[in-house]
Formats: sequence, structure tokens, C-alpha cells
Amino acid sequence: MSTFLYTLGRWSFRHPWRVLTGWLLILAIAGGGVAVFAKGTDNTFSIPGTESQAGLEMLGRTFPQVSGASAEIIVVSADGSSVRDQSYQDAIQKTTSDIGSLDFVEAVTDPYDTRVSGGISDDGRAAIVRIQFAGESTAVPADTKDALRDATTALSTALPSGSQAILGGQLFATEIPGASLTEALGVLIAALVLMVTFRSFLVAGMPLATAILGVALSIGLIFIATGFATVSSTTPLLAVMLGLAVGIDYALFIVSRHQDQTRAGMDPEESTARAVGTAGSAVVFAGITVLIALIGLSFAGIPFLTTMGIAASVAVAIAVCVGLTLTPAFLGFAGHRVVGWGYKKQKKRSRTATAEDDAAAAEEAAAESVRRASTAAVRAQRNGPAKRWVGLVTRHPVVTSVAVIGLLGVTAIPAASLALTLPNAGQLPPGDEARVAYELTDEYFGPGANGPLIMTGTIVTSNDPLNLMTSIGDEIAKIPGVAKVALATPNATADTGIVQIVPETAPDDPRTADLVRALRAAEPRLYDQFGVHLLVTGYTAVTIDISDQLGAALLPFGLFVVGLSLVLLMIVFRSIWVPLTAAGGYLLSVAASFGVVAAVFEWGWFADALHVAKVGPIISFMPIVVMGVLFGLAMDYQVFLVSRMREDFVHAQREGRTPREVALGAVRSGFSASARVVVAAAVIMFAVFVAFVPEGDSSLKPIALGLAVGVAVDAFLVRMTLVPAILALLGAKAWWMPRWLDRILPKLDVEGEAVEREVRLADWPAESGIAIAADDLRTVGASDAEEPVFSEVSLRLGYGGTLLVTGETRTTRALLLALSGRLSQIEGRLRVDGLLVPERAGAVRARVGVALLDDPAEAAADVARAASRGTRVVFVSDIDRLDDDTSDDVAQVLRRAATEARERSDDDSSPFTLIVSARDERRALALLADAQRPDVSSLSLPTPRRHRPEPETFADLSEVFA
Repeated sequence: MSTFLYTLGRWSFRHPWRVLTGWLLILAIAGGGVAVFAKGTDNTFSIPGTESQAGLEMLGRTFPQVSGASAEIIVVSADGSSVRDQSYQDAIQKTTSDIGSLDFVEAVTDPYDTRVSGGISDDGRAAIVRIQFAGESTAVPADTKDALRDATTALSTALPSGSQAILGGQLFATEIPGASLTEALGVLIAALVLMVTFRSFLVAGMPLATAILGVALSIGLIFIATGFATVSSTTPLLAVMLGLAVGIDYALFIVSRHQDQTRAGMDPEESTARAVGTAGSAVVFAGITVLIALIGLSFAGIPFLTTMGIAASVAVAIAVCVGLTLTPAFLGFAGHRVVGWGYKKQKKRSRTATAEDDAAAAEEAAAESVRRASTAAVRAQRNGPAKRWVGLVTRHPVVTSVAVIGLLGVTAIPAASLALTLPNAGQLPPGDEARVAYELTDEYFGPGANGPLIMTGTIVTSNDPLNLMTSIGDEIAKIPGVAKVALATPNATADTGIVQIVPETAPDDPRTADLVRALRAAEPRLYDQFGVHLLVTGYTAVTIDISDQLGAALLPFGLFVVGLSLVLLMIVFRSIWVPLTAAGGYLLSVAASFGVVAAVFEWGWFADALHVAKVGPIISFMPIVVMGVLFGLAMDYQVFLVSRMREDFVHAQREGRTPREVALGAVRSGFSASARVVVAAAVIMFAVFVAFVPEGDSSLKPIALGLAVGVAVDAFLVRMTLVPAILALLGAKAWWMPRWLDRILPKLDVEGEAVEREVRLADWPAESGIAIAADDLRTVGASDAEEPVFSEVSLRLGYGGTLLVTGETRTTRALLLALSGRLSQIEGRLRVDGLLVPERAGAVRARVGVALLDDPAEAAADVARAASRGTRVVFVSDIDRLDDDTSDDVAQVLRRAATEARERSDDDSSPFTLIVSARDERRALALLADAQRPDVSSLSLPTPRRHRPEPETFADLSEVFA
């Protein structure tokens, strides 16, 4: 990965206009797609497989008058009058008649209808006109909504002075989120942080530009998706929030590494390639963790949440791709100008001081002075507050750990009272017409009138459907928590009946959820009594089911995220304790963020300051979204801080100090080297997230606050305080991992070690025209006690040459697999066809041919396939095991391959390079002579002292090397 990114970074630096034009073209195409396909967002919440959803689907087929979206007009009479007065009744009934003729209106409830209970308040001061639509809220056209508003306005005019007529209900209960100046403030803060971090206006603009382009493209794709899938209105704003945050941070990591390297005197092109190969590798890892966590939102099994997770993951993926390509392109435009203000001043002073010297010497001296000054400046930055802080933390690790864990534990206490719900009109901003209608309904008809429930069932076998439904309604009215049964009736065809229930409590009150459970628990008793299977449904029941299912998904999702973090971090850090501390710190951060959200939105702390519209339950998907996103961000900070500590620990082990000194020094030096970038990244993340709290969408507010608090806690208290303290306590044990586990875990080069090694070995081997070069090559066993299959192998083989490797089959075949890039457990230096192994093992496997000759009957065909497609290097194993006829066939294939290689070569030479293995050197040489390859280099491998029995058949070989 890192070597590929190294190459990608260099190409992007060299071709900045191509990269920029390509992204702008993609953005333009996405804009065109929005114009063609976009249909707008849809706030319809459904949860397939639940009782409430099944009930709605059944009503949609048999009782459409109560199955679709709904709205209501609440009329409040003037002081001293009643809605039962004739003037009110005439105006309201005329409006009811007018609304009933509108398109998409399925039914209108006349509050004066004696068959319907609850249309007029007990005190006669208010009346409700309930309107039912055909289909969900998104199916109701704008013309119908406008006509409803006009009808409400006309009703208000027709009523006596001092009366109120307010339009509200489910259709108008959802706030359409949009951007505001407050969100722009977050971007401004990010810009200021970037300017302070980089000391350059030009460099500070690069992360902002890449993030904004990525966000624009993400939003375009999300709106294109609305033409093919249901996308909630919260999804685009969530994508903006995440896209801005991670887009800025990912570019920040790359640009910061590049700026440090350029200040130290590295050529900008080489520095950009290395920055993308090293920091870019960490960016890819960080992006993958966020992607997995967001896609993991599908654990809840709720379609709109799955769509939200996929859309947000697309925004993160685009941020990664833009960061890895457009960032180096911008660096290519900037050239040497990325060094910043302090560097330029030092450069001027250096040139002035050397102006009197010889011109050539002066230039060299100035450059050296600049490099020294830049390195000193970087060290000074690293050895300032960061060094003092980590020194304090690691001098008192026990006190630090106890203090942080205790503080976060106390902060998490309010999380125990966290209650979940879906948005309703009561959470809209004060003064919103739908919220006014919600509050008036609460005041005059009771809180349950804002969230009626429906019980429905098939009554096709009943001989007296009217009395049956009346009896069922009377029985349901006795259940505690039911304020009244507003309606109990069959449909027009008498095959389905409904009971409309008004709870005693509000839709988002936990007691309403208890009532839904009580109604479902009573269903077997009602069936025994009336012979009707009843389903509890309605919009309120759907929101309760969604909240319950989301709550139930938190534990498996948490186990998935924590388990994933343990595995990923073990792969990255080759340690047991580091992943455990990282996962524990993540759980502390999540608990603290939940605690703060609960304290603000449920306990009401600072609610007015943060413009919280209504204190109460928070949106159902806040916990799972915050857990998913915060997981990825926490792993970002863990990787950027602790990977540098591990790197310093590995280097310091060679200096002969005690393990305790080495481990403590690595924690301090690694922290000092990476703290500046992590602080900047965390401040930017916090600023972007917190900017969505004061004026943001009511559904997004708790998510934004949870992420802002989570980022601050995780970055500053967990990663930069708790983790260094615990690592200081663990000492060298922090970096321990069983050898067997280290062997089975894949290697993930997050810090770009492959790039550093490739750069270091760029001039190796010194000889030219070498097809295969190896120095001190050996296999790595599962434990230190296990003897390597081969060791201390050094060789040089030029293009067109032939190498015969002799020894026992297990040993020779292992070497051939290693030389062909097919054996990962090796150490030492190896370059094959110009590519370093194992860093470029994938490319080597694609460029060389291998024939293991497990089946003698297919030997010639296997060799022919290995030498096909212009392959310049071919490996053939165990050629001495072939009989005479098969040997002749293989020799003929090799001669033909060499001839074809000569014909392809411009200088009439043969670049066809052959490496074969055998136990019997005499038989192998005879075959090679027949293949017209007389000049053969030989390499004899010793037999390991402890080895498996030598296979006697080709079948045995396939078992050994499966």
C-alpha cells in the first residue's frame, strides 16, 4: 500500500493540472446527475419485519383512510366563546368540506361527527380537524400542502376575532435541515488553526480546498441517490459534517509531514511522494476504520439508517481519495512555497550572512544553514508544551490514569438516563407553526392526542363487525395508560377493523412505549375473547419500534466496533496491550459523550445556551452514529500518536539501554513528535462538529454535540493523557505480542515503513543489469526457537542468466517461492526484476512466472504458462523428478521461450532469466543443456537440522506447500 501511495503521490505532484481537472470534471458530471435524477430527501421512517410496519402495510391495502401521512388543523376559540358555537361550526365544517376535495386527501374527520370521540376538547375551547392522505408524507405534492395552508388561512379569517387556526401534524412535523452561518464559523476556526499550524496562508488553504471539493461531490452523489433510494433529510448534513471534518484532517496529516520534510531540506517532489506514502498510509487506514464503522450501522436492520451510513461512508471515502490525489497536486502547484513564514525569514538571514563568500560555497552554506535551522525549529516545536505535558503525565502515571478514568466515569453518569425517540413537532424551534399546533393539542386534548396509536386486525369472519369493534374498543379502553378510544370501527368492506387509541402520555414519553408493550402483551387475551389477531401500529408505534431496535443493536454494534479495533490495532502495532488500552479509551470517550448529551438534552444543562428547542428524549440513531464515527476518529489519533512511539521504541532498542528506559523514552519522544498535528486535527474536528450545535437541525444537534465532546475527550484526555500514562506503566511489555500471533496476523504498513526502506535501498544493488539480487535472505519461523528453512542466502543473477538451486525439496522450493514474491515470512534484502520484496511482492507475482511441477503429466504445460505473456523471469521447481520424455518436452518449451524473448528484444540479446531447483544436480544440468542454457550459476542450500521428512511423491509436495 505505502509503495503504491508513494508512486501515486509523485505522479500527482508531477501532473497537478490533470488531477485538478479530473476532480472538477467529476464534480461537474455529478452536478449534471443531480439535475437529472434528484428527487429530494424523504423523511419516511420504516422498519421492515416489525409489528407496526406490518400493521401499516395491511392498512395500506384494506384501510387507506388511516394508513398514510396525516395532518391536522387545531382551532382554539376566542376567550369567552366555544367551538360549539354556530359561527365556529359553520366555518370549520366548510373548511372540512373544502379540504376533502383536495388531491391526495383520503379522509377528513369532522370534529362534530358524533361517531368520532375526541374531536372537541372537554372544555369546548378547541377542535381538531384531522386530515388523512393517500401514501406517505413524501407522496403528498407541494400543491396539496399549499392548498392546506390556504384553507387554514381562510378558516382563520372566517373565525371570530381572537380565535386561532393552526396547521400542524405529522406531515409538517419534520424540520428540513440546512446550512447556516454558524457552520461557516466552524470552517473559519479550522482555517485559523491551519494557519497557525502551517504558518502559511497558502498551505492552510489546501486542506480546506480539498475538503470542500470532496463535500460538494459527496452531496451531489447523495442527491443523485435520492432518485433511486429513500434518503432522509438529515443524511446530506451529516455527510457535510463528516466530510468537512475528515477531509480537512486527512489533508492536514499529509501536508504536515510534507512541510516538515521540506523545511529539513528535502526536494518537494520527493517529500510529497514520501508524505503520501507514509502519512497517506495512515490516512487510508483511518478512512477504512471509519468506513467499516459507518457501514456497520446496518447492524440495526433499519433501511434509512443503513442508507445514512452508506452515504456518510461515501463522503469519507471521497475525502480519502481527494486527500491522496488532490493534496499532492496542490503541493505540486506550491513547490517550495509550503515552508511557511519562519522558514523564509531564516532563509533570508542565511543568505545575508554568506553573501561575502564565494558564490558556490555561499549557496551550499546557506542551504545547510537553512536545513539546520528548520530542523531546530521543528525540534523546538516538538520539545515545547508537548514535551512538558508528556513528561508530567508519565512521571505520575498512576495518578494520571486514576484521575482521567474517574473524571470520565463521573461525566458518563447522565448517560444512564438516555432516552431515545424519533423527531416530532414538539422538537421543532419555538414559534414554528407545527410546534404551536403540537403544543395547543397537548394543552387542550392531552399529550397523547399528538401521538395516537392504532390497533388493527382482520374481522372478515365476523357477523356483526360494528358491535365487535365497539366491544374490542371498550376492552382496550380499560388498559392502564389509555386515555380514551377515539374510534373503533370496521372499514367499508367490513374485512378490517381499527381501534384508534389516545394514550395518556406524549409520543416521546417512555410511558407511551410501555403502553405499546402492554397493548401487545394483551393481544393473546383479546384474541381468546374476540377471535381477532390485533396489531399495534401507527406513526408513534413505528417510532417506538425503531427506537427499541436501535437500542437493541447498540450492544452487538459495540462488540463489533471494539472487536474490530482490537484486531486492527494488533495488526498495526504488533502488540496486545496497546489495542486493549485503545479499546478501553474508546469506550470511555463514548460513555462521556453520551453523558454530556444526556445532561444537555435531557437534564437541560446549558440547553438555552445551545438553543435546544425542547428538553427530552434524543433522536434514536444518535448513539449508534456517534459510536461509529467516533471509533474511526479515535483510531486516527491512536495511530498517529502511538505509531510514532512504536517507531522510536524499535530504534531505541539498538542503543543498549534498559527496556524500561527505552519504553519510557519512546513514549515521550513519539508523543512530542506527533502531538502538534494531533492537537490541530482534534481542534479542527471539534470546531466543525460543535458549529452544528447552536443553530443546527434539531435531529443533528445531539449527534454533533456527541461527536464534538467525543473528539475533545478522546484526543486530549484519552489519547494524549491516559494512553501515554498507561504505556509508561507497562514499559516494554506494552509492545509484546506472542510470536505465533505475530505470524498469523497480516502486515499492515500504516506508517510507511516500506517507503522508507525502498528509499533507503534505492541504490541497491550497485551492479547494473541484475534480475535477482539477495543479501542475507532468510525465512522467519513462528518462534525464535524454530530454525529457518533457509538462511544467509546472497546471490546476484543478471538478466538472461540461469540459476540452479540444489538441496532438499522443502528448502529449495521455499527459496523459489520467496524469490518469486510468494513467501511473506522472510527477512533480509531481495530485489526481483527491479522491484523490492516484500514491499512490491504483488507486482513481482504479476511479472514473473512460476511452475511448481506438482503433476508430471502437466509439467510442459505448466512451464509454458509460466513463460507466456512476455515474462522475463521464470521459476521452475524440481526439474530432476521428470522422466526423460517429459524432460525433453520441458527443454523444448524453455528453448522456445528464450527464442521468443530474443525476438522481442531490441538488441538481439535474451532477457529470459531462468531459476530452477533440483535435488539431483547432474539430471538438472542435463535438462538445462538440452534447453540450450549451458552457462549455469549454482546455489547449494544446506539442510536444516530440524525438518519434515522429505516428500517422496508429488502429492506429498502439494501437502507440504499448500
